[in-house]
Amino acid sequence: MQSLFKTIVLVGRFNTPTLGGPLRQLAGTLQELGARVLIEAEVAAEHGIEDIPVVDRLAIGKLADLVIVLGGDGTMLGVARLVAPYRIPVIGVNQGRLGFMTDIPLKDMERTISGMLAGAFVPEERILLETTVKRDGSKDTVNALAFNDVVFSRGSTGAMIEFEIFIDRQFVYSQRSDGLIVSTPTGSTAYALASGGPILHPSLPAITLVPICPQSLSNRPIVINDTSEVEFLLTRNSDARVYFDNQSDCELREKDRVIIRRHRNTLRILHPVGYNYYDMLRDKLHWGEKLL
Repeated sequence: MQSLFKTIVLVGRFNTPTLGGPLRQLAGTLQELGARVLIEAEVAAEHGIEDIPVVDRLAIGKLADLVIVLGGDGTMLGVARLVAPYRIPVIGVNQGRLGFMTDIPLKDMERTISGMLAGAFVPEERILLETTVKRDGSKDTVNALAFNDVVFSRGSTGAMIEFEIFIDRQFVYSQRSDGLIVSTPTGSTAYALASGGPILHPSLPAITLVPICPQSLSNRPIVINDTSEVEFLLTRNSDARVYFDNQSDCELREKDRVIIRRHRNTLRILHPVGYNYYDMLRDKLHWGEKLL
């Protein structure tokens, strides 16, 4: 049985001492299937892996035909932003806590992935958000991608921020709150869910705007089409920031405008045959469990 993917890059969760063995084990299995295997350089160094070629993190998208992530959702978020512009599929092995996106158990890793490399997988396309921060009229200060969400938040002063929201250049509302979450369907089970937002099926072409502790109780989450352009205008605050998947951020100043659009490419996640989104939700969110 030969792999459908010629070059496979392995990426692991940082600061996970037990990951060295599974990485070596999986690399050996993939090589037996005829694949060229590379390991992300920092992870290889962390675990002393010297007998497998390494690749710099920023070069993964240029070399890989497939990326396999051994980690949690945080690791998957970082990889998603790297490879989505190159249209490279990703497989997730759960080595974290929740694992909404890394759905293959570590104990089933070799058997399941061997079957997937032969074609036994279910592909799923998920959207990302592309964000541009504009300052001083039209100058672009920051450009960033987010797979889960773009979060506007008050800073260390603790004061609420004030802002206006426009959708497709139409004024929607002004708001005073602790912040705002602009979420993809993937991110709807993350911070947006904790803030009272709806769960969106990953296949929905939608974006959610979820207020964080708004001053007015009439401010509620809204769901819009993913073809829409969202514009955030900061009207008042001395210390506000915008976060991208909570893995990078940018300081905001009054009158800054932040433009959010759907990224031109989707991220393709490969699931094993038999994967069911609702089974995953029941398991992760403990739906239906009896209270003691």
